[in-house]
Amino acid sequence: MGRPRRPWRRNLFQGPVFEMLGRRQWHHSEISSAPVMPMSSLSNRLLIVGLLVVFAQPGRSHAADAPTPGTFTVKGVKLHYVVAGKGEPVVLIHGLHSSIELNWQVTSVVGLLAADHQVIALDLPGHGQSDKPDKDDAYGGQMVEDVVTLMDHLKVSKAHIVGYSMGGMVAVKFLTKHPDRALSGTLGGMGWLRDGSGLQKVWELMGARDAGRTPAACVRNIGKLAVSEDELKAIKIPVTMLVGDRDPCRKMYVEPAKAVRKDWPLVEIADAGHINCIMKEQFRLEIARWVAKNTKK
Repeated sequence: MGRPRRPWRRNLFQGPVFEMLGRRQWHHSEISSAPVMPMSSLSNRLLIVGLLVVFAQPGRSHAADAPTPGTFTVKGVKLHYVVAGKGEPVVLIHGLHSSIELNWQVTSVVGLLAADHQVIALDLPGHGQSDKPDKDDAYGGQMVEDVVTLMDHLKVSKAHIVGYSMGGMVAVKFLTKHPDRALSGTLGGMGWLRDGSGLQKVWELMGARDAGRTPAACVRNIGKLAVSEDELKAIKIPVTMLVGDRDPCRKMYVEPAKAVRKDWPLVEIADAGHINCIMKEQFRLEIARWVAKNTKK
């Protein structure tokens, strides 16, 4: 008998976005014709080892990584969130097929920021401990409104908005729709999903594929997070972009954003692809630096 399958590994490491953003650099012409590329088992093992290394690092304090959980309901969908620390609020928005735990807690981002900020993180619909509806109207632009509803629920008027990957798309859309609610923006592994672009169409096509435990409705509505050039130019708050030096998202999303927003700092995370960037110490330190720089003293 062969080794038994481990469905959780596919859900974490072999979902459509991770497959498309593998270690090989993609040419734009390949994206439309071949939207899925299987992850190598080596990449999977490296990520697992990396997570173990994070847990095993000596002297690391996880005291601030024990946040208070809660739930709130939007249009019948129950969403899970956590709050940790005190200070100016920071909202963390995770990526596709991820969660608060995988994107922000295991990687010690919550613990680092909670030392002097109120950290708020939510499991987007279809992810983590939140409900997983299969209806289209629970995703796309509604995920932006979920963030606003959570802020209202916690009586937070403004916050630093931090998003990774798909969460970065949610963050950009948030900055265009609710500029009065943001203090700063941090886009990790993401830049600009342009409205009307080929990449927007790719996401619609990818939504027809099996997405594991993440509802297909979530994937096929990611394209609705796209923004126009005028909307991108209209963002007034300070924004920075963080991207791995081996991340194909740099060419796909980050460089197009930089071409339009030359005023947005771009920080390259050394020796990082799209998947393992969140585990790099440089990544969480750069988030903390940008938030601190834009925090009222």
